[in-house]
Amino acid sequence: MATAAVEYAKHMARSDIQQLEVTLPGEHYLDSGQFVRERESIFHTEWFCVGRLEGLEGKGDYRLVNILGESILVVCDADGLLHAFNNVCRHRGAELVRSATTDEQCGTFKAGIRCPYHSWNYELNGDLHSTPHMNIDKSCLGLHKVDIDSWGGYVFVRVIPGEESLAGMLGDVPSRIRRYPITELRVGHRIDYSVASNWKVILENYNECYHCAGVHPELCNVVPAFRKGGGDGLDWDRGIPQREGTNTFTLSGTTNRAPFPDLNEDEMTRHKGELLYPNLMLSLSMDHAASFTLWPRSPGRTDIICEFLFHPEEMRKPYFDPLDAVEFWDLVNKQDWDICESVQRGMKSRVFDAGYYGPMEDLSLDLREYVRGRLNK
Repeated sequence: MATAAVEYAKHMARSDIQQLEVTLPGEHYLDSGQFVRERESIFHTEWFCVGRLEGLEGKGDYRLVNILGESILVVCDADGLLHAFNNVCRHRGAELVRSATTDEQCGTFKAGIRCPYHSWNYELNGDLHSTPHMNIDKSCLGLHKVDIDSWGGYVFVRVIPGEESLAGMLGDVPSRIRRYPITELRVGHRIDYSVASNWKVILENYNECYHCAGVHPELCNVVPAFRKGGGDGLDWDRGIPQREGTNTFTLSGTTNRAPFPDLNEDEMTRHKGELLYPNLMLSLSMDHAASFTLWPRSPGRTDIICEFLFHPEEMRKPYFDPLDAVEFWDLVNKQDWDICESVQRGMKSRVFDAGYYGPMEDLSLDLREYVRGRLNK
């Protein structure tokens, strides 16, 4: 580790000469101890997106998710309110929903939540309802609650209680994309990916388009602006202009789907993207959104759920077909995942101790500062 620190210091010195910013040290992408620190300081203390609200809208609907080793149960009660709990019975610690086979499970509780071990029963709001053959005070043995909130049709949980509101974490994002009907959109298709790469490599890749000209020829055919100056000077707040005659992210740049109803003139022909740390990437076209939730599993493995969101009115039309967007995004996604996996393999070399950010990669610096800020709290 001392040698790594010396080499990193050399990088810092060299970056002053070359006017390049230095990335996080290589150990941040490779080391299991670093991954544990991120689990405690980021993924268990920040608001973490656990997916869309769909499937959690009826009485008893539940979703079980694994957030870096912590099994969390999200449940909808009879009044449509969402609750989140640690997936642990208060009696002897048994899982309320067995999670050994998969990282995500969905279903519906017919009545309350029954522990499969000794049949302790809990209300959908987490209160203890009954304990067979035991007469005990139930008021202090409800399920352990987890912070939960929602925005834009997404559900967020926070494993360790905290003070910052979800609105505070979202910042200006809701205002920037207020004309897109994010809350109303529904999932028209889903693809699950497993990427042999650190989560930060994936977010850094999403945060810049310096790589686009070399990695994404089909994307640059629709958005020629990505080829110019290594993606320098792109105005993401206004949106990225597409090739004349195109207005969405498909191989042709066109579609038979109608645009979202309240978009302004720019948003009818420009593409927008948002990154909500630590694990939600959102790409917006005039007729659909591509939504990515990242699920870090280890220093070198990240699962990604990609959902394609469409307006329900379009989905009800007899000719609705999401595949023009799905096939385009699947191509672009696989190009991204492939290059991210290559980066992850390259960083394992004994000569790698840190990388550099070019001037056009300034958004990637946000991730560097984000990680440092959380780990140094």
